[in-house]
Amino acid sequence: MIGEKKKCIGLIFGGYSNEHEVSISSAKTVFQAFNSKINKQRFTVKAFYINKNGDWLDSDHSEKILIDEIKINKQKKQGIFNQKKINFLDGIEFRNVDIWFPLLHGFNGEDGSIHGLLKFTKKPLIGCGIIGSALGMDKIMMKTIFSNLKIPQVNYLSIQNHDLNDEKVKDKLLSEITSSLKFPLFVKPSNSGSSLGISKVTNKSEILQALEKAWEIDPRILVEEGLEVREIECGIIGNSQLLTSEIGEVKYDSDWYDYDSKYYLNNKITIPAEIDPEIAKQIQKVAIQSCRALNIFGFARVDFFLEKHSNKVFLNEINTIPGFTSKSMFPMLWKASGLNIDQLVAKLVDISLDL
Repeated sequence: MIGEKKKCIGLIFGGYSNEHEVSISSAKTVFQAFNSKINKQRFTVKAFYINKNGDWLDSDHSEKILIDEIKINKQKKQGIFNQKKINFLDGIEFRNVDIWFPLLHGFNGEDGSIHGLLKFTKKPLIGCGIIGSALGMDKIMMKTIFSNLKIPQVNYLSIQNHDLNDEKVKDKLLSEITSSLKFPLFVKPSNSGSSLGISKVTNKSEILQALEKAWEIDPRILVEEGLEVREIECGIIGNSQLLTSEIGEVKYDSDWYDYDSKYYLNNKITIPAEIDPEIAKQIQKVAIQSCRALNIFGFARVDFFLEKHSNKVFLNEINTIPGFTSKSMFPMLWKASGLNIDQLVAKLVDISLDL
């Protein structure tokens, strides 16, 4: 590779999403990894920050955010948008980008929106395409496909586009939920991440408040039975061939694995997880099967439940743009599998180029 032109990575982060801050933290880690001594021989990085108003900042301002020269809470709206312009990216210099690396967690990123936009640039990107992203983000669609494929999941009920301001609708939903599922329950927005909008419900009186909390994020809601489980996770990288990482387990002191547990509390991470080798193989097999089912490739993290008393494996969900923060499981899984963060980001570029 000596003498080859360096590849320019277009790192996109922030975004109009309830996971804005997580995206910034992930981007800082990835930016540092691309700027390691060995990676600087192969790559340059152009950063593109999207603020909470949806405005794109130029690469100079964006890089200053990543190196903490600009604080987000002091950053004013940039006014990049010009109503007279057809292309809202006219003010952004992205033509020298060779490969896109979108790190937009949640809405307008992980749901495939950014992938659709970037497709028009005719440049490769790190991660999966529009379909896999959209299906991986939408819990109801994902679980419907997995049900048809007989992939084991906890019992669930989907609630789609009901008006929670209607008392009759609320009464009907209460009846349906309590007759179909056993407590405790988890009520989730169909489209969200980092456990935002999720509530644990232990009795009937808590259901409506949990539904309303989820409804604020998405009118399509998922209600799942809560079991006594271990939280098990597996990383995926690859394109035509998918590779699985070591299996990891997260143990947390909170009642359940909520947003604070993921990003602010000190959890116990065990990699490899202390599980039966045959169960580990089953998890890796289902991880690949589920990603193939949704056309997910590039990189992803597949989350499982392992029921404590039965050792039954249940697929929970797939994250198509998992976190890259210092406390994120995905880079830790691959470090334990032989790829440190510098090697991992370089490997993801190679995968996107089919090298």
